[in-house]
Amino acid sequence: MVQMVRAKLQEKAGCHANAMGTSWCNLVHLTLQINQGIKKKRGAIASETLMPPSFEALKDSNFPREDNTVHRKEKLPNPATSSSPPPSPSPIRRRGQGRQEAMGDNSAAAAAASPRGRFGRICVFCGSNAGNRAVFGDAALQLGQELVSREIELVYGGGSVGLMGLIAQTVLDGGCGVLGVIPKALMPTEISGASVGEVKIVSDMHERKAEMARQSDAFIALPGGYGTMEELLEMITWSQLGIHDKPVGLLNVDGYYDPLLALFDKGAAEGFIKADCRQIIVSAPTAHELLTKMEQYTRSHQEVAPRTSWEMSELGYGKTPEES
Repeated sequence: MVQMVRAKLQEKAGCHANAMGTSWCNLVHLTLQINQGIKKKRGAIASETLMPPSFEALKDSNFPREDNTVHRKEKLPNPATSSSPPPSPSPIRRRGQGRQEAMGDNSAAAAAASPRGRFGRICVFCGSNAGNRAVFGDAALQLGQELVSREIELVYGGGSVGLMGLIAQTVLDGGCGVLGVIPKALMPTEISGASVGEVKIVSDMHERKAEMARQSDAFIALPGGYGTMEELLEMITWSQLGIHDKPVGLLNVDGYYDPLLALFDKGAAEGFIKADCRQIIVSAPTAHELLTKMEQYTRSHQEVAPRTSWEMSELGYGKTPEES
């Protein structure tokens, strides 16, 4: 009896144990399935995150490289199909342009609009004094800048004082040549000041004017005194006589030369100056306007006298009529 009871108890215990074992096994199995599902989900997420994009997605994109920089594939325009014009080349800088820009004037713009014309050198007559008003010094500076913008060299009376010194230094600083012609008597620095540019020493005032005329393609007079007016009138007279056919310009700053121009008109009206010879002198209130008019100048007057042997040799016209 006892044995039968023991057997029944063992059987029940075994069934209970089996049932518990089965439940535990089922729980473990379910846990494993859940874990596997989680791992699969994580793997799928990781795969989506870490999977590199396709080549098509990469070829036109920005992406980091080993050097930690971002490289972009630039699309170059096709010259055959592009409608936009090619980029303009860098502008050529003219001689002295940097100086003009540093001075803050408009000469750089004027240089682009004023190509070099018929004049290589221009002789400028002007005062060894600066005058009592700043407008005269400003005019000398503006004329110097205009010469530089047109790449025209300066011939003048030498020295560094007054309006002569202002225009000479401006042209030299702009990169153009400067030739000063000065008589020996005016060489001391207390009279003419320090030299600017190249200096040519001559024996007297007459030789000075002849040398300046020989070296120049045209003449301009700024405001000045007796000497400036004497030089201006001699160049006008030489043109009237046919000794030269170079333009003669008068920079009439703030009406300074109005009385002189009125005197010329009076002389023509009274029959002392021929009407065509009155046109020898070209005048304007600004340097730009004056040089433009001088570029367009053509002689309209008849020669009063033939060139003489002295004039031919002194002014460098070559052979005299007797020698030809």
